[in-house]
Amino acid sequence: MKPNIAVFGKYTYLATIVLWGAITYGLLRRAGALGKAAVSVLAIYPVAYIWDWYTLEVGIFEIKLRTGIEVAGIPLEEHLFAVVVPALVIAIHENVHGGRGEDRG
Repeated sequence: MKPNIAVFGKYTYLATIVLWGAITYGLLRRAGALGKAAVSVLAIYPVAYIWDWYTLEVGIFEIKLRTGIEVAGIPLEEHLFAVVVPALVIAIHENVHGGRGEDRG
């Protein structure tokens, strides 16, 4: 039996992204890598946007539990996802391999 994850209805995906975004922010701050992550996310974002737009456009996947707010042809949540996921990867990498302390840019 699968658990019901739709407790927030159409805000379920957004709530999930906000939760993981908060965790990501905390890890980046702990590692002193907010600036480094921002630069990397800015470099990765255009590719993620095109990838999301294309896969949604051709019907590769569908997002059911979303707000319905679209920005530039893709759901708001997908824009946030395209920021949070690479930032989380950087946050984990920096906490495992990086130093602690001030943001090094």
